[in-house]
Amino acid sequence: MITKKIIYNLLKKRVLILDGATGTQLQKIGMPAGVCPEKWCVENSDAISSIHKAYANAGSDIIYTATFGANRLKLNEYGIKDVAGINRKLAAIAKKSAARENVFVAGDIGPTGKFGQFAPFGDLPFEEAVDIFKEQVRGLLKGGVDLFVIETMMDIQEARAALLAVKETCDKFVMVSLTYEKDGRTLAGTDPLTALITLQSLGADAVGLNCSTGPREMLDAVSRIRPYAKIFLFAKPNAGLPRLKDGKTVFDMDVRQFASCGAALVRAGANMLGGCCGTDPEYIKNLVRVVKSKKPFLPLRKSISALSSGRGNIIFGRDEPFCVVGECINPTGKKDFAKELAEGKFDILRRLARDQQAAGAKVLDVNVGAGGIDEVKAMREALSVLSLATELPLAIDSSKVEVIAQALRLYPGRALINSISAEKDKLSRLLPLAAKYGAMFILLPLTSSKIPYEFSERKKIASAVLAKALKYGFTKDDIVVDGLAMTVSSKPHAGIETLKTIGWASGELGCQTIIGLSNVSFGLPKRQWLNAAYLAMAAREGLSMAIANPLNAELMNAVRSADVLLVRDVRASEYIKHFTVPPAGDKKNTDEVFSPGQRIKDAILEGEKREIKDFIALALDKKISAQNILNDIMIPAITEVGRRFETKHYFLPQLIAGAEAMKEGLNYLEPILAKQGGGPREKVNIILATVKGDIHDIGKNIVALILKNHGFNVIDLGKDAGAQKIVARAKKMDASLIGLSALMTTTMVNMKEVIDLAKKEGLSCKVIIGGAVVTKAYADSLGVSYAKDGVEAVRVIKGLMNSK
Repeated sequence: MITKKIIYNLLKKRVLILDGATGTQLQKIGMPAGVCPEKWCVENSDAISSIHKAYANAGSDIIYTATFGANRLKLNEYGIKDVAGINRKLAAIAKKSAARENVFVAGDIGPTGKFGQFAPFGDLPFEEAVDIFKEQVRGLLKGGVDLFVIETMMDIQEARAALLAVKETCDKFVMVSLTYEKDGRTLAGTDPLTALITLQSLGADAVGLNCSTGPREMLDAVSRIRPYAKIFLFAKPNAGLPRLKDGKTVFDMDVRQFASCGAALVRAGANMLGGCCGTDPEYIKNLVRVVKSKKPFLPLRKSISALSSGRGNIIFGRDEPFCVVGECINPTGKKDFAKELAEGKFDILRRLARDQQAAGAKVLDVNVGAGGIDEVKAMREALSVLSLATELPLAIDSSKVEVIAQALRLYPGRALINSISAEKDKLSRLLPLAAKYGAMFILLPLTSSKIPYEFSERKKIASAVLAKALKYGFTKDDIVVDGLAMTVSSKPHAGIETLKTIGWASGELGCQTIIGLSNVSFGLPKRQWLNAAYLAMAAREGLSMAIANPLNAELMNAVRSADVLLVRDVRASEYIKHFTVPPAGDKKNTDEVFSPGQRIKDAILEGEKREIKDFIALALDKKISAQNILNDIMIPAITEVGRRFETKHYFLPQLIAGAEAMKEGLNYLEPILAKQGGGPREKVNIILATVKGDIHDIGKNIVALILKNHGFNVIDLGKDAGAQKIVARAKKMDASLIGLSALMTTTMVNMKEVIDLAKKEGLSCKVIIGGAVVTKAYADSLGVSYAKDGVEAVRVIKGLMNSK
């Protein structure tokens, strides 16, 4: 049996070579367009076997099973129910084909095609996603795979679901790769370093990039994440960029250019290399020739102090800037907030998150526990809201183990647990949970029977908890020791004892440290000055972070000053930036912030579809007309969502959430507008379709949603739509425009067939095309318009309509 240890030992000796593209090779040897690739491979086992053998003979150490889309959701589209069976058969074919000694077979798991729908971002329950992947994993194991590869993921939460599915089913080596856009982030906004921190903490054995771009573009990403990697890195790039030549899709990088870039990727830190779109066995053969003598670089770290969210990260260290953990998301003493949480509303939660981030918090502490609140449900929903509202990592704060367990499973990043003490019951339950999900945790040096006052007692308790944590695989980098700040008004020497604890934990012990800052000044006047002074003293002792209120200007200015004086802010750049920026404009008054119109706008900007109908109803009660709500509030709001998406302040989850909120509001308004003789729909019919042979429609569905938001009447023909069907419907509906999408290089050529048929039939409608592989140059060559996404599509289409 191939164990992790065997693969680890090989990776320490040499660079391992992966295989190349499978889909394009299948097309070359006769797989028809539009069929289920996995079913076709089972029925034509000699064909897929010949591809596996060609890669093995070219020098691949690892070949992938032809199961990229063999999950329940994709196979159901073809009426295939035996998910485990088809995975087992394809794995067995690959194993039989891997005749050369030491050629391993990786069970290939691709995305479900339900981008943006995974909790907490969307409506697909996380456990259902894990179960979908487990079904595939079980089949692949029965087929005899040696390891697993989870690839071409665009959503970090989907990658997490797949990784957990493997880890909860077996103990095989697992590789995980995401695909990134030109801006260096996935469609969901995750950058490579954030992905690395999240996935390596969750137990991936290797993390990498695939598809995305050519190898040159991957060099920078591999170089940037290598200093933070404690696991192996890999890259599986395309053969450059696709272009159309003589009616066929070709890639702009030949085998020699590709292989030379492979050598550069090894120097950058890649331990495994292969090829994606546009590559074939000749590419792999040349890659082997160039890199076989290259000595691999081993992971630089054994551990790292870092947290991540779905779209951001923070790294802790002696030389890193001080971290304020925002304490405001806590219903204790906040009646309005507690009332909202009990009612399942989150307007205050979003505002608290937004305000704390703007004030300079680097992590947000999240506590939703109070009387009358279902804390598990509230935490689950709070994570959903916060995953869209902020990119800051979260500290999960609860006295209930079940709340922490649910949060760690759902959280799309590496969380911080606040906290784990020496209390026996919770210690025995929380340490395994933290270890399973790879979370960092705050070590609170107290027991169930006493709160230690003196440093010596705290040291003894902290050391005992640390010893138990190390047995679960934790390192000192994973642990944040709480200095246990106590009020000096009742215990004058408490501040000194805490400083001793911080100095010991950060120095001799080598852990990160934290305190609940406001505790020290409790019961005294002008508390902000005591807090600021104490923070500066603690920072000098090595304090890494403090749970505090970032909305306190004195506190935050003390943080900025301490960073300069302790050389954590190099050349005082952040200090200077903060104190020399132009003064902000006047803040909106309370009436404006809480006006019905502003609430409707915020609901769209923040993707809150559950509350937008209530805000619209309130606006109507205030005698704001339905037409004004639509034209003066909702349309400008969704336009602003699009602007933020284009400027990379928003990413696809926020874009989709904003569009969904807009859709919900429109559905509520339309009957009212109809009664008043108006309506949001322009008399513009648009036919949308993914072209023949292409079974992917994620991008097209998003475009459809956004176009509907802007008042267009969209007729969506779905995926794998032939030219005859598209043109016939366009003629029947007297369409003003046809929109075509293609995700694969092998199907984008089918766009021309639709365009030619439309001209032949005498249609006067405009045509706009887009998709992952489609470029403006390709659109120009066909004489049609191009849009890279739904936001640009709205602008282009409005321009086309106005020019008629």
